[in-house]
Amino acid sequence: MAKSKYLTAPLPSTKMPAGIPYILTNEAAERFAFYGMTSILVIFMTKYLMSREGTLAVMGDEQAKTWFHLFNSAVYFLPFVGALIADIWLAKYRTVIYFCLVYCVGFIAIMLDHTRLGLGLGLVLIAIGSGIIKPCVSANVGDQFGKTNEHLISKFYAWFYFSINLGACISMFICPWLLDWYGPLIGFGVPAALMIAATIAYWLGRKKFVHIPAAGLGFVRETFSGEGLRAVGRLAILYLFIAMFWSLFYQSQSAWVLQAESMNLKWLGFNWLPEQPQAINPFLIMVMIPLFSYVIYPAMNKVFALTALRKISIGMLVTALSFVVSAWIEMQIVAGLKPSIAWQALAYVILTAAEVMVSITCLEFSYTQAPKKMKSLIQAVFLLSISVGNAFTAAVNAFIQNEDGSSKLAGASYYWFFVIAMLVTAVLFIPVAARYKVKDYIQDEAASQA
Repeated sequence: MAKSKYLTAPLPSTKMPAGIPYILTNEAAERFAFYGMTSILVIFMTKYLMSREGTLAVMGDEQAKTWFHLFNSAVYFLPFVGALIADIWLAKYRTVIYFCLVYCVGFIAIMLDHTRLGLGLGLVLIAIGSGIIKPCVSANVGDQFGKTNEHLISKFYAWFYFSINLGACISMFICPWLLDWYGPLIGFGVPAALMIAATIAYWLGRKKFVHIPAAGLGFVRETFSGEGLRAVGRLAILYLFIAMFWSLFYQSQSAWVLQAESMNLKWLGFNWLPEQPQAINPFLIMVMIPLFSYVIYPAMNKVFALTALRKISIGMLVTALSFVVSAWIEMQIVAGLKPSIAWQALAYVILTAAEVMVSITCLEFSYTQAPKKMKSLIQAVFLLSISVGNAFTAAVNAFIQNEDGSSKLAGASYYWFFVIAMLVTAVLFIPVAARYKVKDYIQDEAASQA
């Protein structure tokens, strides 16, 4: 058998793996591109979308929300396809590189063509590129660690999530200004440039990464073994409940943006654009990751054992509270008071605390609970919960849209619906999670080299 030119198993080490800086750079730039684009997507569809004849042909609010959540649903469904491609055929690294190129073409399409054709083509290609690489990048993080440095995985996943939110925070603040000042060409063009940079960064790290080979038929055998089917089945049940968290979470990029248009946007000394409060979430993530890791979690652990599934359960209950704030805001808007955008900032604080407890925990939990040949597939099963959540939101928005453009769930009723749905889901999740039996799987190390 020919010797691989790349390292195919992690070497014994107590340090962070050598490929980590390239992964962090790729993730920060790719997330800048993705979240920069999505932060302005709803406003683009409702304010800037053009016809082939060069006239405005914008969407209504409910239609724009439906498109947005269908796109997100596709993004988080396609990781399942990406996992199969990586684990059976291309392996993780080549899957990431090839589909990053597709991703880049999608950004170029949406940057250059501002009609529904350009929008549709761009979103399809971006969904394919982003979706297919997603489980491979996150699973490739865990592949860099072996038994001697597995204690660093939790710390690195926190930094991995930090890099995601660093890119997202900057782009969500800057891209709305770029769209407002220079239009869609620059608004989408800067994220396109960052996606190209992300692809280059990942390619530059190819000789530093551990390249776990594609398992081929071994993946199929492990997946359909008793152990593999049990792992998928047990986690799929948990993730079906977690889908409701994502249904609410991603409305911060759709319903909350449209709500902000009716609020007093003067806050902290300057006028905000309705898309810009989204940047509060990734900014707070960077603050809350160390706060939860070093202060809140240790304090809670002194009261009761804080397992991963208990963190998730608490986070789901907290999520409902963020939408209680949104419902209150909507009640003030309907009553003719124009509430300050500071109230939406409070909703972001609560939602971000929930995200730390649910999303970061799920990311690590998905890796450790996946059999060794199924790391990408289990990441995809987790990401499928995001797809299901967004599909649910899209279906709700499509159903409540009346022919005249009005909504069957007008005003605060829309938000109260999701508060109730989240609370019911969280209560049902708790006994199911209590019955889950944890079993960790970590990659084997290579023999040490002299």
